[in-house]
Amino acid sequence: MLDHLPPWLIPRHRKGPALERMTPVLRRCGVATICEAARCPNVGECFAAGTATFLILGDNCTRRCTYCAVGHAAPQPPDPAEPARIAAAARELGLDYVVVTSVTRDDLPDGGAGQFAETIGALREALPAARIETLIPDFGGDLAAMARVFEAQPDVLGHNVETVPRLYAEVRPGADYGRSLDLLRAAVRVGLRTKSGAMLGLGEEPDEVREMMQDLAAAGVDVLTLGQYLQPTRRHRSVRRYIEPQEFAALEREARIMGFGEVRAGPFVRSSYRAGQ
Repeated sequence: MLDHLPPWLIPRHRKGPALERMTPVLRRCGVATICEAARCPNVGECFAAGTATFLILGDNCTRRCTYCAVGHAAPQPPDPAEPARIAAAARELGLDYVVVTSVTRDDLPDGGAGQFAETIGALREALPAARIETLIPDFGGDLAAMARVFEAQPDVLGHNVETVPRLYAEVRPGADYGRSLDLLRAAVRVGLRTKSGAMLGLGEEPDEVREMMQDLAAAGVDVLTLGQYLQPTRRHRSVRRYIEPQEFAALEREARIMGFGEVRAGPFVRSSYRAGQ
């Protein structure tokens, strides 16, 4: 376990006027953000930029990824009023770019795809000019569930592979690397702009990262994000390596050569970091 953060990973300031303004609105509307649930280091910066990543379908996941800070208690049934609350919060906050994600809900017949579609619809009605990005789970590989989200036409369809295939059994039990690539290919086939990403420092080798990037490029993914894994608590998987900023910069250059239209790579990058840009 690596106990000391290198200087480039000294935590950023989380508080500020934007965070203080947004938090009461989120609480009053009864909505959650993955920014807070997953202890994202960029929460203050993103809120100040007018973006937020809403968390739907509750805050308890049916899978137990060893890197994730989200809870694992028994999830509640989907709340039919949730899409309207998300739209109300986004409208009150005046967001021009909205990201919607969820916990994984393997307990639901459609994996929660219907709630994604309803939320996109509510946001379109409340904020016609806003752009919408969805960061979806794999829905257990259910093509009909995926299609329901695709048909709602988010401006960006995101789905993260999170790590290299060798580590899936340790890091993402219940997920499948090939299934994630299939989902992204399906989104590309219907003409959606696609996005995927991974965290580094979980135990992957540099060559494995490049192979993963090549797989995503071959699948037709438009946008790639690469960031540093940071252990949320001592109960979670320990950081195996801190990647230096120069290495992230080199990976970004390689990714652009591979054909990605947009790449963000850096220690604090997360899948929805500066998404509106």
